[in-house]
Amino acid sequence: MTPDDARGGAANGPAAETYLSRQPILDPRQDLVGYELSLRAGDDQGTPANAAMLVCAAYVELGVRSALGRHKAFLRIDPEFLHDDAIGALPTDGVVIQLSLERAPDAKTLARCRALREQRYSLALAGYEGLDERSSPLLTLADFVRVDAHGKNARQLLALAAPLARLPLKLLAQGVNTPDDFARCRDSGFHLFQGYFFARPEVVSGRRLTASQATLIELIDLVARDADSARIEEGIKRDPALAVNLLSIVNSVAYGFSRRINSMRQAIHALGRRQLKRWLYLLLMTPAGKAADAGRTPLLQVAALRARMLETLVGHLRPGDSALAGQAFITGLMSMMPAALGLPMSEILEMVALEEEIAAALQSCQGLLGKMLALIECYDAEDSAGCDRILAGFADAGLDRKLLNACLIDALRWINAGDEAKPHDPDPDPDHDHDRP
Repeated sequence: MTPDDARGGAANGPAAETYLSRQPILDPRQDLVGYELSLRAGDDQGTPANAAMLVCAAYVELGVRSALGRHKAFLRIDPEFLHDDAIGALPTDGVVIQLSLERAPDAKTLARCRALREQRYSLALAGYEGLDERSSPLLTLADFVRVDAHGKNARQLLALAAPLARLPLKLLAQGVNTPDDFARCRDSGFHLFQGYFFARPEVVSGRRLTASQATLIELIDLVARDADSARIEEGIKRDPALAVNLLSIVNSVAYGFSRRINSMRQAIHALGRRQLKRWLYLLLMTPAGKAADAGRTPLLQVAALRARMLETLVGHLRPGDSALAGQAFITGLMSMMPAALGLPMSEILEMVALEEEIAAALQSCQGLLGKMLALIECYDAEDSAGCDRILAGFADAGLDRKLLNACLIDALRWINAGDEAKPHDPDPDPDHDHDRP
């Protein structure tokens, strides 16, 4: 389902009325496990009153299951909706049902939880604050217990985690917003971590790049400046691991070349300049020792999501303008470079030659690319009012909440299909050295 396909059905459904919000959930290795999904209204309306029902409806309407692939969707369910038969529309292997209770569960609630467990649904107890009459009856039924870690010190976290250490459940720390939060929760015995801490490392002016990062920056700059293939080939050969990675990519089944490619020059030509540039950007986003897999690497996934969403939005606004769509993709990737490298954007732009439209978008959100980048940044920050203000300027072009939500789902589906780990659509003319959008 493409974003435009999504516009055709359920015109007044939850995807048209609210914004789909996602919070990544990671394991101790900082691999992506899933997302907590919720819906937010625009302006100052906050969360819809019937949020649980709307989240489930949006899950089905937008095709979230296929978009998330192997990742789980953690969905908050209020006590009233817990008893609704609509829960049966959710896949048992694709969701975790999070139950928020303000008081001790009654016999009907406990019976419903047991029935859901028998149907193989995974349950999570949200808002855990210690052993009490509210939480204790549910601990034997829960697969996950979620704790709000925001503002809690190591002693407080350990006091919450220690009594549950021997139970067969996983502790999920919510509100993990910094690397220090992550370390504190991990050391206190938590198993899963919810938040954007991985995208907020310390940004230091003048930080020295690693040798691998410096090589990738140099290659990106060469490709951006349309240097000849010999110079690019020489740069790749200086990093044996990079050379092996490139040959592996172009000889993968996805490309289906009739004969094996054994030289750097052939690989560069086979890949094409546009895809080579994208591949280099994705590698630059990848932590040392990890594969370039956005299905597992959260920072790479955020970058790839932004890139794909920007490309799709620009394609909607300027159909047929493949050059601008290509610039949009690079803009999305580049917007996460400060987080990947720990450097200010100003210093990164000094290292890489970029087209004026991309540089203006990254520096000050100017131009169409800049406005779409600002829209995605508001969306990522759960700034519903900010999204509404920007969308209002493009209402005549058909941009609305539903299209934005559908773009997110389309991007997730694209990533989880495996396209993020290697460039897709090799250039139809492998002998053409020039970048093509």
